[in-house]
Amino acid sequence: MFCVECGQPLTLMFADGEGLIPYCKNCGEFRFPQYATAVSMVVTNRTRDKILLAKHIGQEDYILFAGYIKKGETAEKAVAREFKEETNLNTVKAKYMSSRYHEPSNVLMLNFLMIAEDGEAQINKKELEEIKWFPLSEALGAIKKNSTAETFLKNALTEIKKFN
Repeated sequence: MFCVECGQPLTLMFADGEGLIPYCKNCGEFRFPQYATAVSMVVTNRTRDKILLAKHIGQEDYILFAGYIKKGETAEKAVAREFKEETNLNTVKAKYMSSRYHEPSNVLMLNFLMIAEDGEAQINKKELEEIKWFPLSEALGAIKKNSTAETFLKNALTEIKKFN
């Protein structure tokens, strides 16, 4: 780890109320870890009886739709933008569900439950290999096991019918 201001190596130092935090001896400042922020979407249809899952190019497993939040963009706007970019469908409604740090990518994932407009999706072939609607009873079986997507989907399945 290196200081974002001066580039010097950081050491861990105890900060009151915070625990061990990276510290720059050169700047005399604590440097809290930085990471990207992204949105993840559990996409359902208007009747809330199906889940839309995606396969990225070269991947075997289905996952949730997701994308990075751009500088200056709200999470809610990122949800609608990312989904539109990947399917050419609009978001009818979205509701924040939960968050989880995804260590392999150093990303804080903000998960949303969303309703997609009805219509024929036009898949973004630059990012996705396939998208498919699954009945609620089959979606969990299709998602990548032991993944952040699986955790988010489990949480959303209990909330889908309550989502107005």
